[in-house]
Amino acid sequence: MPGVIYLLLCAAFGWIVLDGFYPYAEKKNKEAENRFWVVMPASLGVGILLITWAVYGTAWFFYAVLGSEKPLMWSNGIVLGCAGLILAVVLGLRICRGRRLLECRKLILHKKLFRKESLFFTALFVFLIWIMFYVFYIRDGVLYSGFTVYGDYAPHTAMMRSFSMQNNYPTQYPHFGGEDVKYHFMFQFLIGNLEYLGMRLDFAYNLVSALVLLGFLMLLYTIGKKVTGRAWAGVLAVIFFIFRSALTFFRFLWENFKNGTLLKALAENTAFIGYTENENWGLWNFNVYLNQRHLAFGLLITAFVIWGYLDWVEAGCGHQEKGLLWMKKRFFSMEAWKYKSVEHALAAGLLLGLASFWNGAAVIGGLLILMGFAFFSDGKLDYLITAIMAVLLSFLQTKIFIRGSAVKASFYWGFILEDKSLKGVLWYLFQMSGFFFLGAAILFFWLKKRSQRALLVSFLFPLVFAFTMSLTPDVTVNHKYIMISYGFLTIFWAGFVVSLFSKKRFQKMLAVFLAICLTATGVYDFVIILRNNGPGHRVTVRLDSPLTEWLAENLHSSDLILTPEYSISEVTMAGVMMYLGWPYYAWSAGYDTYGRAEKAKTIYTVQDENQVRSLVQQEKITYILFEEGMTFEGENCSEDTIKKIYPLVYETEDRRIRIYET
Repeated sequence: MPGVIYLLLCAAFGWIVLDGFYPYAEKKNKEAENRFWVVMPASLGVGILLITWAVYGTAWFFYAVLGSEKPLMWSNGIVLGCAGLILAVVLGLRICRGRRLLECRKLILHKKLFRKESLFFTALFVFLIWIMFYVFYIRDGVLYSGFTVYGDYAPHTAMMRSFSMQNNYPTQYPHFGGEDVKYHFMFQFLIGNLEYLGMRLDFAYNLVSALVLLGFLMLLYTIGKKVTGRAWAGVLAVIFFIFRSALTFFRFLWENFKNGTLLKALAENTAFIGYTENENWGLWNFNVYLNQRHLAFGLLITAFVIWGYLDWVEAGCGHQEKGLLWMKKRFFSMEAWKYKSVEHALAAGLLLGLASFWNGAAVIGGLLILMGFAFFSDGKLDYLITAIMAVLLSFLQTKIFIRGSAVKASFYWGFILEDKSLKGVLWYLFQMSGFFFLGAAILFFWLKKRSQRALLVSFLFPLVFAFTMSLTPDVTVNHKYIMISYGFLTIFWAGFVVSLFSKKRFQKMLAVFLAICLTATGVYDFVIILRNNGPGHRVTVRLDSPLTEWLAENLHSSDLILTPEYSISEVTMAGVMMYLGWPYYAWSAGYDTYGRAEKAKTIYTVQDENQVRSLVQQEKITYILFEEGMTFEGENCSEDTIKKIYPLVYETEDRRIRIYET
């Protein structure tokens, strides 16, 4: 119950913040759109963003400064109490002034359409909550994670448990403990806090994930309807977002048809299909939003900011000048640069900046899109203020959480392609998205409004960034920028397909053909998601394990335990700081996993007691876990030296795992 109250309070607090400082309900609503679908998800997102940061900061203060052993108890009580008090005062003032508690009349202007939209979003929420629980749930004290998602859930659940079962302040990365945190972690803190408040882990993770993804899709629908003028375009954009476009499925059909194995392959295949680099990871399909759930929260905040700046683009593109003269005046005129609303710009920058440790890729993608908007808009100083505010807040957070440089930006052409020529890039885009990206050039000339063409070009900026820049050791993570471009470009394909339905029979047939081409691969990907996360395709972890309980009770965030390279296990679910968990997670975040792997291998394999003592002391390892038959980096391990030096403090009932204290 406290967890539910937390979320409701976040939504209510976000609502009054938007009403007071970001009054979208008062904006000119010439399209007579139902802005309820903007304000409702934005309220939840903004409320979660502000309140959760306040809870985190207060908990850090109580633990690091005041030495409290229960910092979340104090921080939740203080922050939620203050938020509730502010909410009560604001609502009281509304009543005294004769205002309604909720000005829904201004947000719902098209009641008949609103009823249809409500049915659509209700069905969408049921679908999202079902698929979230399908891939991740708890039953009888056992956690079940599907095969396509458990790898990403390993570091995420470890981080969640580091807050609900440990006091991870200052925050460390559980799969590479003892150092700073280079990975955006605030979404995991939110889930960990909800578990601390009594909400079961799977309920907390799945409910919040479904709500924020639904919120983003509401905004995508609203942006699509606003840009195209058609509600069905908004609906179709959501469908295109969930079920991707690619050549992959059609090539899969053709190759298996030639080999005479088509029916067998369709019936028995359980792996993602792919003919481009890493496509068989599920790099481009809906699985990304199931295992990278914090991405949806970042997109929710980003989409809200983008929606707020649509009027800037509309105004800039609405001038009567044409061609080069119009472009010239977008840069060489007072109107082009003079700010329109400093308050709006600061609020937008504040939201993006605060979201940087929720999902940095979404924030960068949003700033890239806004940079595109700025080219075609008046009021460029507003964009500059937003960017400066967002970057400044991100910089301050990185200085607090990260030692050294947060990112290492460098020019890197070609993404993950082997053939990095321009021809290779174009062929890659055609294979991985069909005509979706390359066909955008045709859509550009089909679009009638200058503002629509400006938006289309702007939405391509993250795609260009993904193929030209690298910020991390693993450039594969740039796929998120491509997916951000993809998500917003669905609006234009949806608008094009819907426009064909209003014409003659041939155009309607073409619309059906395009819709099939744009979704077939995604539909088959979804079938694989169901198969490869179903019965017999799930990793299980006991949550009530004596090992987990012992670790949670006896280790603290200041401890560092050397373990095998665990992914998701009874050890990670205790929220403890591991010396080196599964290395890919930490390596892709920028940690020196190779150095630690060599030292860990030495501790587990050498016979020299002095060398082991020296390394353990040097690396500040406080516990060593040994598992029968374990290997490390492919080498057999022995505990003979370890047990000679250090006392045994825990052994599992089956004697499979032993823990030594250093």
